[in-house]
Amino acid sequence: MHETSQAKAELEHERGYVDGLYRRLDDLRAEKAQQLAEVRRSASAGSHQNRSERDAFATMYEDRLAQLNAVDDRLVFGRLDLDDGDKRYIGRIGLSDDELRQLMVDWRAPEAGTFYQATAFERMGVRRRRHLILARRDVVAIEDDVLDVDMLGDDDSLQGEGALLAALNTRRTGQMSDIVGTIQAEQDRIIRAPLPGITVVQGGPGTGKTAVALHRAAYLLYTHRERLKSAGVLLVGPTDAFMRYIERVLPSLGETGVVMAGIGTLMPGITTIPEPDEEAAALKGSLDMARVVRQAVANRQRVPAEDKRLNVEGTRLTLTPRQVARARERARATGKPHNEARVTFVRILLRELTEQLLETLEASSGAGNNADRSYLAEDVRSSRDVRIALNLAWMPLTPQKLISELLTRPDHLAAAAPGLSDAERALLLRSAAAPWTEADVPLLDEAAELLGEFDVSAGRSAAAREQEQRRDLANAERTLENVNESLADSGVDGVVTAEALALHNTVTVTRATAAERAAGDRTWAFGHIVVDEAQELSPMQWRLLMRRCPLKSFTIVGDIAQTSSAAGSRSWQQAL
Repeated sequence: MHETSQAKAELEHERGYVDGLYRRLDDLRAEKAQQLAEVRRSASAGSHQNRSERDAFATMYEDRLAQLNAVDDRLVFGRLDLDDGDKRYIGRIGLSDDELRQLMVDWRAPEAGTFYQATAFERMGVRRRRHLILARRDVVAIEDDVLDVDMLGDDDSLQGEGALLAALNTRRTGQMSDIVGTIQAEQDRIIRAPLPGITVVQGGPGTGKTAVALHRAAYLLYTHRERLKSAGVLLVGPTDAFMRYIERVLPSLGETGVVMAGIGTLMPGITTIPEPDEEAAALKGSLDMARVVRQAVANRQRVPAEDKRLNVEGTRLTLTPRQVARARERARATGKPHNEARVTFVRILLRELTEQLLETLEASSGAGNNADRSYLAEDVRSSRDVRIALNLAWMPLTPQKLISELLTRPDHLAAAAPGLSDAERALLLRSAAAPWTEADVPLLDEAAELLGEFDVSAGRSAAAREQEQRRDLANAERTLENVNESLADSGVDGVVTAEALALHNTVTVTRATAAERAAGDRTWAFGHIVVDEAQELSPMQWRLLMRRCPLKSFTIVGDIAQTSSAAGSRSWQQAL
């Protein structure tokens, strides 16, 4: 009876403490909601400083509210009893009271590491590790791991594997169990592994490797927030259905900066279906296809077999194969992608044709004619014959057009893939009306890399915007220098930076998260990528992912013994 009453008293104590944590959470929510409402109600009038500060506060309150709203379920999951008598509660976020006394430690904070790392052999100052098992806001049970042998005789000690056994006994609901409170020391070392390099998490079914990977993503965002807040973390699953399955896990950890995507969604603007033919998927996933796509691009840079006769405002010009070949080699020598190198190709031939037109007109009008010929370059550029000839020799292309024609036109495929057998080419060919498949996405990405921007002026526009931003920043710095003394006299010196002033005077679009920006940008560079079921990825899919993370910072999760895809890896050595 004594032991039962002690257990009940402990349970009631924890319920009271957890109730207090939830009251603090609710108070913070109300406070931030009120502050956000007041900021939004404030008029847009006032000085640049006032408007800039108002927008900054609104952003801060919005982000904090999103975090507070995401952690309601199972807010706290553990308690550490330390040698010095301190009791440290571990939860999804950190909480303090109005007097800044710590009520709960964020599970990703360094001082929470002992919750996962302490053992009976190396206590790390921990006497007891308590697991709090919650159903929504109610503590339904507590289980203790006693690490200090001096506590083993206490009647109120609840020994055992804590929440690990509770998780095993929990009725399955079809949603992935959030095991943050049951992470073992080995799992914790994986979660807290250094950011650079590639970490491979190998484990069989039911070992919790996917949950470990999800928590590693949250931990990295917490620990390396300055580096990753703008770049983000990409979490890749084998299918869209899988991504929907785990989508409910990360928000409960208080992290919303993870971009979740299936391989089939990593080409903006493209909707895909699963590849219906496993043999075709395996072939499309092989590294041979990288060479095929490269050759397909090269084949669209053509040299005519014979001279081309061109009509420019009634004058006949000749475009020779030698001219085209020479311009092609000079354009290729720039090392730029197809569409960008085409600018060099076209410029060279337009200049040569303009010179030819000038020589022809001067020869027909007689020597000594000093008539103005500056209009000839425009005549050549606007000639229909010239445009057709240059496009036939070097057509600007989109990835969709290149890959579509490669997979639907036998002559294009045969020219680009002479090393493939007739049977292999037959596997790749399909009708023009066929939808894109998930196995096509790496081919499209490869083509996009080789082709570059379809509208080469987009690059110039970006450069112009950067130049304009630099000019605005310089103007802002000069403005602040001029008013520096008055700002100091007013007691607000240092509140306004040149960057904030330049940003305030820039017309901006609606604020977007890293996930929203990355979704529409194929060239987005992520700070870290987590790949689940990584054994299923093809070599071409790995090439796509490597482009998404130039720093080569990956967490790779899977079971190499469970590879089911014909295009997948049979060993981690092969995958890497």
